[in-house]
This record gives sequence, C-alpha cells and structure tokens, in this order.
Amino acid sequence: MDVDELQAQTRFLVRQRVRLMVNQYEVRLAAADGSEGELVAFAQQKRMAFKEQVTLYTDDSKTRPFVSFKARKVIDLGGAYDVADEHGGPIGVFRKDFRRSLLSSTWHLEQPGVGTATGTERNQAVAVLRRVWEFLPFVSNVPFAWPYHFDFAVDGRPAFSVEKKFALRDRYVIDIADPALDRRLVIAQAVALDALQSR
Repeated sequence: MDVDELQAQTRFLVRQRVRLMVNQYEVRLAAADGSEGELVAFAQQKRMAFKEQVTLYTDDSKTRPFVSFKARKVIDLGGAYDVADEHGGPIGVFRKDFRRSLLSSTWHLEQPGVGTATGTERNQAVAVLRRVWEFLPFVSNVPFAWPYHFDFAVDGRPAFSVEKKFALRDRYVIDIADPALDRRLVIAQAVALDALQSR
C-alpha cells in the first residue's frame, strides 16, 4: 500500500499476538463490517530492552520496513521517541508526559506542520484501577488487558483516538479525525501505547 492510499484510511485495527519472549503486533485496515482487513504493518518488540527501538514492517517476513520508533536515551521515563519512515527519514516524535501520567497516562505526539497532539485517558476511574491492579501482589502478574481509551487533540480539535478493547490479549481500534496526520506516525504511537505503557 502506498502512502497516498494509506493516508486515505481513517480506521485501523491493532492486535497483539501471543508469544512468550516478545511482543508482536499486527496492524490491519478495518473492513466495512468492522472485521480485520488487509495487513498494513507487523511489529516485534523485545521485552526488557534497555534502549527501546521498534521497527514495524509491511508483513511478518520482516523484509521491508514500514515505520520505526527509537528512544533518544536509555531508560528515560519522560523521554522522546523519534519516528522515522521506511528510509530512516524523520516524520515525527512522541513522548510520555511522566508527571501527568502518575494519575492518568498522557502522551504528546508532534508532527511538523501539524502541531502537537496531546492524548490522555478518557476514563479517570479505569486509569486509577489499572494502577491499583499493578500493585496488588496476587493479581499483578495475571495477564489482564484493562480497557482504556486515549483521545488525542491538537489545539482542542479531535485528532485521533486509540481504544483498547476488553480482552485477554490486547486489541485496539484507531480512529483518525485529522486528515493531515501521517498515518504511519499514528500507528507507531498506537503500538507504543501498548509496548511502552508500563514504563
């Protein structure tokens, strides 16, 4: 799929594959009936990496890059992640707002010419429950995907949303309202919401 065709899309579905030592993600177009359509990107993330770098490929053969993101620093709680296209050219930056995320996870995504989109969890009660769950000694290691919904806005205007569905394995729906947003940048941010959320 070329960039122009990708830019015309407004909804994507992200699903995490069940694997023991790595996190794997499939990004697909959403079909008209809401089911999973064409595969757009595939990502694999090593767990416990000291300097995070994730490359998304056009498929699971991992031969052709689609987009990538890389941490600027080693283990930086509020650090920035540079997002690059398939040729390594910069297309944007995202970062977690560590201070604001203590109560409700907050991210900032920057794209040249578009501005900064800030995304926060819509449901404050779910945000608090997720944090309590992580500290309970008997349940914190139980795999459970709390549903949550991030709404991103630029200067108060809706930009895109990422909704995590209630399921044993992580599933997301990405809806994009701003036609100027680079879909590759949004997809990278959506994968990061799962891959980096607990950091």
